[in-house]
Amino acid sequence: MFQKKSLGQNFLKNPGIISDIVAASKVSPDDIVLEIGPGQGILTRELLIKTKKVIAVEKDDRLISYLQERFHSEIQAGKFEIMHADILDFDLDSALGDKPYKIVANIPYYITGQVIRKFLETNNQPVSMTLLLQKEVAERLVAKDGKESLLSISVKVYGKPKYVRTVARGNFRPIPKVDSAILSVENITKSLFSDVDRDKFFEILKKGFAHKRKLLASNLEIPKAKRSFFFKAIDINEQTRPEDLTVVEWKKVVSHL
Repeated sequence: MFQKKSLGQNFLKNPGIISDIVAASKVSPDDIVLEIGPGQGILTRELLIKTKKVIAVEKDDRLISYLQERFHSEIQAGKFEIMHADILDFDLDSALGDKPYKIVANIPYYITGQVIRKFLETNNQPVSMTLLLQKEVAERLVAKDGKESLLSISVKVYGKPKYVRTVARGNFRPIPKVDSAILSVENITKSLFSDVDRDKFFEILKKGFAHKRKLLASNLEIPKAKRSFFFKAIDINEQTRPEDLTVVEWKKVVSHL
């Protein structure tokens, strides 16, 4: 079966990588898993062995009948459900309601940010997310170089991202131009926003990262006469740049502004 370039399809062909993804997801026999873009079902097969149920969302209509045939017995047993939909338009409430679930997926590079944002911001957040994505993006998400970004903080306010391992491009067909990585996000919650307005937080966060090489004070347009008092109150160095702040420190900044 040919891959659709428009859908960013790169199918895994190494069973060892599949085992690593499943291990990183820490799924159990009681878990419900939401799989995004099951492709030809190589990851799906392992998830069905390890979990209570897999709900797969597939956009490519050519793959629906293939998956229905391949996993006919699992569908009949109620262990597998395949939904023909674009994950970005997918109605999570109708499929899962308030049931706990985990996300495990090999997602197309071009929708990585949108997928992560959709599920971290939704009312029924996943217990965890284990994703195979572009290596460079995974490194930015965990701030591997020690420098935070708008992307990394936007994820860390909800959960704890962990870089599991690098996956060389030769493990896919067709072979992509870049390497991938397995990334997990655990301890997902909205508790940080229990006493801070979420919209206001992200408004200030985006403003703070508008020019990452500038000082935080300049990006946030804090008057020079008030900078010393402001940064002393939140116990942060006045010469701090946005990439140096932790989630906790960003919360202090937002609260005091």
